[in-house]
Amino acid sequence: MSSKLLRLAVTATAALALVGAAPATAEHGPATTTAAHDDFTVVGHRGAAGYRPEHTLASYELAARMGADYIEPDLVVTRDGVLVARHEPEIGGTTDVAAHPEFAGRKTTKLLDGVATTGWFTEDFTLAELKTLRAKERIPAVRQRNTIYDGKYQVPTFQEVIDLSRRLSRELHREIGIYPETKHPTYFRKQGLPLEPRLVAALNRNGLNRPSAKVFVQSFEVTNLIQLHRVLRVPLVQLTSASGAPFDFVDSGDPRTYADITSATGLKDVARYAEGLGPDKNQIIPRDAAGFLAAPTTLVRDAHRAGLKVHPYTFRAENTFLPADFRSSADPNAYGDLFGEIATFKATGIDGLFTDNTDIAVAQEQLAAA
Repeated sequence: MSSKLLRLAVTATAALALVGAAPATAEHGPATTTAAHDDFTVVGHRGAAGYRPEHTLASYELAARMGADYIEPDLVVTRDGVLVARHEPEIGGTTDVAAHPEFAGRKTTKLLDGVATTGWFTEDFTLAELKTLRAKERIPAVRQRNTIYDGKYQVPTFQEVIDLSRRLSRELHREIGIYPETKHPTYFRKQGLPLEPRLVAALNRNGLNRPSAKVFVQSFEVTNLIQLHRVLRVPLVQLTSASGAPFDFVDSGDPRTYADITSATGLKDVARYAEGLGPDKNQIIPRDAAGFLAAPTTLVRDAHRAGLKVHPYTFRAENTFLPADFRSSADPNAYGDLFGEIATFKATGIDGLFTDNTDIAVAQEQLAAA
């Protein structure tokens, strides 16, 4: 890279880190985003995954600096029982493990929620071994700019994410919450490494198992949330998908699907153990065969009637993820109108959202409030 391009890259990176930031002052410390969305929750999905490799401390930090209310680590576990942040237990697509000849023999095929999956799995590595790896961009064809950060960051532990949230809360003069997801809990329980007792212990150890803590705990499964409801004092969120069923239901022979869970009757059952619903956004406003938004469903209304907050996922800026209504061109990787998509979904009454582009979600809130 030429020196001129390098200077431009550094300048662009610095500007990105301060998008939406207020001026720094000696009295108030470093520049930071002042949130103008107290009644609307912006969750930094896997951090600021639109700009940094997901589930890295750099990604979480950037999301917080852009104004996220919460940062969201997906939790998996190591062979020696340590919770770490990865999108999946299989780490071939999110780390450089394939470039480590010393771990070539760890590559294997396992049934992950009933699907044969080949790669390297966190439960086959100690934390010390995982720390020798470096994170990389999970979808490099879409987020090519993120690949310049490949190899720069370690796999963080859950404790490191908590420590980061506390440091940033002090520095930014506002509380940065955490929104952990238990990933594949049935799978890890069958591996003899259940996630739930480790999560509860971590929250207890850090004084975060209390109603006033800025913490949500989420899961796509149901059984573990019901169990956590008995021991956690923080709000729980039931994640749902636009198709299929929770794997714990599939595994136990329970015929209920996500469609059953998100029916008006099913939502009343969810409200017995959870305070929130995290649906696929397509469950709120479906798309037609051409990819355009259709009429909204009654899901938000039904969830509110059951007493549940609604935080849909995932709002991303690239055309490939947007409804056809908001795509800017035929280039799937170009940015479309995420502002427009967020405004459309906000009109349904949602209480917050998960986004890879925190800066855009926060700017949209600030513009709407102006």
